[in-house]
Amino acid sequence: QVQLVESGGGLVQAGGSLRLSCAGSGRTFSRYDMAWFRRAPGKEREFVAAISWTTNTNYADSVKGRFTISRDNAKNTVYLQMDSVKPEDTAVYYCACAAAAYSGVGRAENEYGYWGQGTQVIVSS
Repeated sequence: QVQLVESGGGLVQAGGSLRLSCAGSGRTFSRYDMAWFRRAPGKEREFVAAISWTTNTNYADSVKGRFTISRDNAKNTVYLQMDSVKPEDTAVYYCACAAAAYSGVGRAENEYGYWGQGTQVIVSS
């Protein structure tokens, strides 16, 4: 079965850095777009970043220039490097895998058929 497990969340001071990891199992993820979404307290889940099989990337404006998504297909792992974090980055971060191979690098939740349980990131002022 396809499973995604996030790790690396925690407490970080504003301006600091954090690296999230998402380990996949149950399929070879190389041909599938991967993405990170987040849900802040009291807010709807929102798109953060996505990466395609060609390593094309797409970022939300709110994180562009600060966050970097990458993948290691040999390890079935996707990463989110979070630099210069802000208090508004506080959220539960979710890893997602596209439902279909080579589907693009979209921002819509319905493009992604598999989701992790999330990892909490808290940014203190």
